[in-house]
Amino acid sequence: MTEQGTPVRLTNPFAAVRDVDGHVLDVPEYQAGFDRDHALCAEPMWKLERAQDFYEPDVASWRAMMDGDWAGSLELADRMAAPVAEFFRHRVPVRRVRVVEFPITAYLQWEMHVLALRAQAGSPCRVLPAARVADLDPAPELVIFSPSLMYEVLYDRYGGGRGGRRISDPEVVSPCLRLVQELFAEGEDVLDFHEREILPLPPPVVTDEMRAALPAYAHRTEEFRV
Repeated sequence: MTEQGTPVRLTNPFAAVRDVDGHVLDVPEYQAGFDRDHALCAEPMWKLERAQDFYEPDVASWRAMMDGDWAGSLELADRMAAPVAEFFRHRVPVRRVRVVEFPITAYLQWEMHVLALRAQAGSPCRVLPAARVADLDPAPELVIFSPSLMYEVLYDRYGGGRGGRRISDPEVVSPCLRLVQELFAEGEDVLDFHEREILPLPPPVVTDEMRAALPAYAHRTEEFRV
């Protein structure tokens, strides 16, 4: 029985993403398209992150974490503050919904520091527990620029980026945008979550299995990505 006033979702807009036609792009094509669309974007961009593990070889702070140097990783993350703030002085903010499972993965522990830094630079993030999106799973990783343009970001089995799908069907994009905005409104500010749940944690444990994938991500461009 649904309480009076509680919204009822009759469909899952994310389910349509799997079947819609989209232009598949490799990593350079996706990054070029993303940068072009972000530069032209007049309204805030929206992002949904569901997976708990990604590989970020272009980020020195992430590599330090993977090497077991947590103090060095945090120091390198702090050095990103000025470039991030400068970036968002010239671009519209990214409003991110970050889904979180417990226990916190090593990657997520690291990323939360970066997301807190980005929030302080003007790119807000809200955190949602995985239980909130259980009826939406498997939720895609989405970047939404407008009611008629979004990318589904594609990853390999380790969480390394392999490009994206550019989707421009408003009948698919617009409901996804509304849902991401709804989830953002429900979420907890990342700064509060970071202080309560992340700062008290001991350094993350990086396993041999996690490191085994590193040779496949040996490129180091040192590029800042949003």
